[in-house]
Amino acid sequence: MSEQANFFVTPDWLQDNLDTPGVTIIDGSWYLPAQNRDPKAEYDAAHIPGAVFFDHEQVVEPSSTLPHTLPTPEDFARIIGAAGIAADDTIIVYDGPGLFTAPRVWWMLRTFGAKDVRILEGGFDSWKAAGRPVTDELTPVAPCVFHVDPHPDRIASFEDMMGIVESGERQIADARPAGRFTGKDPEPREGMRTGHMPGARSLPALSLARDGKLLPADELKARIESAGLDLQKPIVTSCGSGITAAVLFLALESLGHKDVKLYDGSWSEWGSRTDTPVTTGEA
Repeated sequence: MSEQANFFVTPDWLQDNLDTPGVTIIDGSWYLPAQNRDPKAEYDAAHIPGAVFFDHEQVVEPSSTLPHTLPTPEDFARIIGAAGIAADDTIIVYDGPGLFTAPRVWWMLRTFGAKDVRILEGGFDSWKAAGRPVTDELTPVAPCVFHVDPHPDRIASFEDMMGIVESGERQIADARPAGRFTGKDPEPREGMRTGHMPGARSLPALSLARDGKLLPADELKARIESAGLDLQKPIVTSCGSGITAAVLFLALESLGHKDVKLYDGSWSEWGSRTDTPVTTGEA
């Protein structure tokens, strides 16, 4: 069995385990404004039986001016526990296309102490297309205590990134589309410079998936190395607002990489400041 199998479940497995005690299902869908999709409305209309909705706009640090900033461990535990999710559950996360925002939920849960978190291969769009069961019924929730166990070593702060850019002590993998990385295309949020952090490598999140699944390990390794990243050295992942950076984090961990951090502020923080170095063009 490949290392990747530890991070995913197949649709067949999930369908067989919809009623298994201790299996918790989360709809972690979220979309960019340009995609013109409302994830909560879609969840209300149809979701996998038993799934609860994870709102990326609400599970955040309320005092932050940046989008999708990681909440405190205590706030995360309170929100997730209220949704009936325990750290010892087998937690299955899905999103619409399969490998877009589910990895962010996977990363957050594991960063705060969940023991066994998997992602549904192919996502909800494929689940529906295959005629598998869906429902619009409200999922009954039994609130519980989420025993938080933070892993701050998985997170890179702004101060960390300033040091990394200056010293080169850790490789930077940027998950945004190539046009935004080079500065050719504008950022979707106003007030941000275009380009990338000095020394960063472009590794678009969408290039690591096919049919809502992570590329096979050999292809994935080749794709990462072709971006100029050394899999034997420490890496920090970044993106627009910390969401698709988790796709890269997942991909690296699935290949057995043990020294990965995620820059939670990502380009929303770096690109909106005036005291950060920015470069354009190819890496």
